[in-house]
Amino acid sequence: MNLFDLHGKTAVVVGGAGGLGQAIAQGIAEAGAKTIIASRKEESLKRAQEEIKASGGVDVGYLTVDATDEESVIQLASKAVEELGRVDILVCAQGLNKKFPAEDFPMDTFRMMLDVNVAGVMNCCKHFGKHMMQNGYGKVIILSSVRGKIATRGAGNAAYCATKGAVDMLTKQLASEFGPHGITVNAIGPTVTETPMMTAVIEQRGGDKYRKEQAAQLPMRRMAKPEDCVGAAVFLAAPASDFLTGNILYPDGGLTAVG
Repeated sequence: MNLFDLHGKTAVVVGGAGGLGQAIAQGIAEAGAKTIIASRKEESLKRAQEEIKASGGVDVGYLTVDATDEESVIQLASKAVEELGRVDILVCAQGLNKKFPAEDFPMDTFRMMLDVNVAGVMNCCKHFGKHMMQNGYGKVIILSSVRGKIATRGAGNAAYCATKGAVDMLTKQLASEFGPHGITVNAIGPTVTETPMMTAVIEQRGGDKYRKEQAAQLPMRRMAKPEDCVGAAVFLAAPASDFLTGNILYPDGGLTAVG
């Protein structure tokens, strides 16, 4: 199973204190990679670090970053290389989701989502990509969504769908430009996932009734869990995917097959 072995590799997971980012960071660390999680809030990073240790028995480091601030990303890349020696794997799991009907969508919020979900990803790929080019090797994994491919029936997601569509195309273009340097760039497109933050939203929307409604839309007939993205992330980080680039994998319970 050396195809999925990450021992001797190093990883930075931006957004690693979030539900999906934390699960992916833990999975990559359990697979053997020396891992750093990064996010804006140190208290969230400390919590995630402790939870990863308690759950997976692995240690991860952390560094703060504002992915929308290019200078902050430059500093993150520099510190990560200093601590890890080199960075082999970059996961961009940061994201923002604010919902308003399209006709009432505040444009300042729309622009903020573009900044976080698209420009923030580009910032990280730009500067970690430079480092990976020097090494002639790298794995970039971007967290997208099924909403980069299919729209929602209900209102509220004009900005989210637009940003994830942009992320999908950014993934393909970066794959084209980074490929000659030995770097693969792929994305993961989950559906609605019951992260710790999302649990509160689910309860507000009806709890188990909402869960059943979401599950009924999927061939797999259950809601997604953060762990459902981990296998895809480890695969994309590992030698098993060395000839796979410019793709979006959908751990979505079959939604994009029927949506």
